Amino acid sequence: MIKKVTIIGSGVMGRGIAQSFAVGGFPVKVNDIKETFLEAAEKSIDQNLALLVHSGELRDDEKRDAKGRIAYTADLKDAIRNADLIIEAIPEVLEMKWALYKDLEQYKKPGAVVSSNTSTFPISKLTEQTAFNGDFLITHFFNPAHLVPLVEIVKQDETKQEIVDDVVGLLKRIGKSPVVLKKEVNGFIANRLQTALMREAFSLVGQGVADAEDIDTAITAGPGFRWAFVGPTRIADLGGLDTWKRVFDNIAPDLDKSDGAPEIINRLVQANKLGVKTGEGLFKYGKHEIQTVINQRDDYFVKLGRIKKVNEF
Repeated sequence: MIKKVTIIGSGVMGRGIAQSFAVGGFPVKVNDIKETFLEAAEKSIDQNLALLVHSGELRDDEKRDAKGRIAYTADLKDAIRNADLIIEAIPEVLEMKWALYKDLEQYKKPGAVVSSNTSTFPISKLTEQTAFNGDFLITHFFNPAHLVPLVEIVKQDETKQEIVDDVVGLLKRIGKSPVVLKKEVNGFIANRLQTALMREAFSLVGQGVADAEDIDTAITAGPGFRWAFVGPTRIADLGGLDTWKRVFDNIAPDLDKSDGAPEIINRLVQANKLGVKTGEGLFKYGKHEIQTVINQRDDYFVKLGRIKKVNEF
């Protein structure tokens, strides 16, 4: 039974995962290598909890309780000593992950489950240098992790089935929607689907078919409007597979087939126009506009999440 959780890495993903468990009623320890990183994480979580109160998702006492469940420490031994589940959410550098796993082998309690939030590495690569493969899996959360329900779980042959079942049950208890992959595949499920769509979206912008804002509207007011409740395979059944066969046969030959980043992204990255982190990407952001955009996004996600809780298809 998983009762205590530790998150290693207090960046955007780590802090969001920690908040999810704390709001879900579980004591959480957050570990990072610098106190300043932990202070930034605590400040961010406080702000996110305040937004949930403002939106009506949490009461003041629930916010206080959630905040009280989170402890911050730069001492790795202290962080993992009593943890039943240790979630690694450090940067996507394989050698860093391997080094951390060596420390976990030494300090974690017997039987503690270790998972990685990686979106980059296959589980077979992560476990090449670990000795706890039976207690290891991938739990890939989506940003913002405290709001998006999906968690992709990747196991391997050595992973104990009871571990998978325990983690799935735990995630459901904190309001997540876990899916378990049946085999290892690069990019897992959601990022493969998302990348296919993004490739075509950027291709259309690059060809001058439409500007970025209209591309976004075409998704959020069209397919994306449906996807929140009805996925692509169900949509195909509802529309008729004979109809979708014709759609594929007619459109697939014209779709973008590039095997790398779209040219428009390459140009923007080369010009250091990286999006909100630099104030300009496909859109321009004023000095005080960025936080407003993020808060508005999160408010939309909160409202959508509230609807989905009682209206799943």
